[in-house]
Amino acid sequence: MAEQKIGQLIDALGVQADLDEGDLPTDAFVILKVVKADGTVSLASARSEGLDWITRLGMITAAQAIENSGYTEASTDDT
Repeated sequence: MAEQKIGQLIDALGVQADLDEGDLPTDAFVILKVVKADGTVSLASARSEGLDWITRLGMITAAQAIENSGYTEASTDDT
């Protein structure tokens, strides 16, 4: 298995992010579904350099909550 940069792959898959002008993405964690040459399917992951494990875990947990229940900015209010 060889490591490779995946920016062009993500672009080719049509992945886009909804960002406002002035937003500054700082980290990324990517989960990839991979079909191997023999037809088996697996998952692979990649992360931005410097992404620590605690932030990665938080991002995965938040992403799961978003996918399971939907996310609205109102749900982040502490009131």
